[in-house]
This record gives sequence, structure tokens and C-alpha cells, in this order.
Amino acid sequence: MEKMIVVDVEKCMSCHNCELACTVAHSESKDIIQLIYSMEKPEQRIILERFENSTVPIHCRHCEDAPCVAVCPSGAITHPAPNSPVVLDSDRCIGCHACILVCPFGVIQVGKDGKSMIKCDLCFDRLKEGKEPACAEACITNAIQYISIDEYTIKKREEYTKKYLVAIQKGELISEEQ
Repeated sequence: MEKMIVVDVEKCMSCHNCELACTVAHSESKDIIQLIYSMEKPEQRIILERFENSTVPIHCRHCEDAPCVAVCPSGAITHPAPNSPVVLDSDRCIGCHACILVCPFGVIQVGKDGKSMIKCDLCFDRLKEGKEPACAEACITNAIQYISIDEYTIKKREEYTKKYLVAIQKGELISEEQ
């Protein structure tokens, strides 16, 4: 995939906007007011995991060689097109839980119906409309971003360069000439 979800844990303030946006995005109406007054109970696909003093939003990483796709006996979990997210068709899911066993991130969950699985689909319908995933759009601190792999690597190089230059200025690095 050309883009991915990137999480900056230090920016997450555990406001749960991402969970709410995910829930609304996976509802029939796609509208929070209608959702409140309806009997529908959609489930969010992003998980806010607490660890010590931090909150970490976790979600499917949409692996290129996804073990959940390989192990799914009913073909419910697929890559629908090249360069697309891994999606789960709950109508085809037989509830064997094999995907839960092989997911290295622990993000596939049993749905409220107790049978089918649910997982992040990167808001696939929104992507097809040219929008970004609901969790990233709703994140008020930009802790969750949907960015290209190139953007991410540029950011990481910039961060490294800044740290490297600060270390040189502080004399923490010994030059090869010494």
C-alpha cells in the first residue's frame, strides 16, 4: 500500500474521537445523530490500549503478506485489489477464529454477534471516495495520521538529522578525525 496509518503515542490524549469516528463510519447511516436515535449498534475497529501512563491506538497494519488472509478457510479476509487494505466480509466469516490466532498485532476481534470477526478496513469505502480513514480525520491532535510511506520516511530522516546535529553540537558524538 502506498499510504499507512502512523500513530504518535506522545500526541494521543485518549479522547476517543477515533473510536467514535470509526463507529460512525461503520454505521449504516454514517451520521452520528441518526446513529444515536437508531437501534443500530456498529462496532469500532480501532482499539485504544492503555499501558502505564500512555494510550496507544492500535489497528490492523494491512500486511502485504497477511497471515489472516492466508489462514482464512472461507475466503472472508482478502486483499480486494492490489494496493488495497485487508478487508473482512463478515457474511462469509465462519467464526473459526484462525485469523485471531495468527494476527501478530492482536487486532482482530470477535463481533458482538459472537460469530463473525471484525477488524480495521482503513474505512475502505471512504478511501474509494478519496477520503482518509475516519480515525485519522477525527484525531484532533494528529496522533493518528494517514500518510504516504515516502512522507513517513522523510519525517523519520528529519527527526534523526535533528537529533544527530544536536548530539554533534553537544559534543556527544566523536568525529572520525579524532
